[in-house]
Amino acid sequence: MKLNLGCGAKRVDGFVNVDKYPTAATDMVLDLEHTPWPWPDDAVDEVRFIHSLEHMGATTDTFLAIVRELWRICRDGATVLIHVPHPRHDNWLGDPTHVRPITPQALGLFDRRRNEEWVAGGVSAATPLALYLGVDFHIANLTTVLDPAWWEAHARGELAGDALDRVARERNNVIAEWHITWTARKS
Repeated sequence: MKLNLGCGAKRVDGFVNVDKYPTAATDMVLDLEHTPWPWPDDAVDEVRFIHSLEHMGATTDTFLAIVRELWRICRDGATVLIHVPHPRHDNWLGDPTHVRPITPQALGLFDRRRNEEWVAGGVSAATPLALYLGVDFHIANLTTVLDPAWWEAHARGELAGDALDRVARERNNVIAEWHITWTARKS
């Protein structure tokens, strides 16, 4: 089974297109912030949250419940494709329906192997959410999408490597969005 969660008006063929609001694209109307979800354990091969996850989980408990449900329904090796706006870009800041910034750093907290390394090494700056929740999602791929103005400077060779990283940490509207692929590890 493949799920396109928070599909809005964007239907993806071959997926069950799910949204809180009925649209022409929606196969199933479901508020994903209310758990449990109707799918069986280990039934899903692929999930897509394309500009939707940042609209869910305003409270920590709700967000963690979403992660737990996602873990429950995913098979070992399932992929979760997440596209989100960067929280310091106007595309995130300008939409009042965005309730939770989704960052690679935050999603990395759900990686059991990393959590175990932190605990073994005495790292106290990271919350081992994978261990707390009994989940294990690994960031298999991370693509940074630059804002067009910064992409042009990068393409011209004016901004690369450490300089690009520094500018992205110091300024708004440098990174437009992230495309993150999570993989469920259940073995």
